[in-house]
Amino acid sequence: MIRLRGHLVCGADDEVAAVKTNLASHIALTRAEPGCLSFEITPTDDPMLFEVIETFRTRDDFNAHQTRTRASQWFEATRSILRDFRVEEVGD
Repeated sequence: MIRLRGHLVCGADDEVAAVKTNLASHIALTRAEPGCLSFEITPTDDPMLFEVIETFRTRDDFNAHQTRTRASQWFEATRSILRDFRVEEVGD
């Protein structure tokens, strides 16, 4: 399995608004992808910071997610937001 963990780090209120506006659709589309085992983006105590945790069955599933995301409304709306992510392979 492939797990991504980290944060979206917003630098301004308009970036927070972009996350909130596009989040529900992004989550629904991602959870419907083949190989998606879990996908969460949640607010933290810091209103400028969102925690991201996602797990995909295989590296190919994860790569397909990355490709789809980069062509999505989500990425267009949030492309300027800092992404502080770690990707790791984990056992079943």
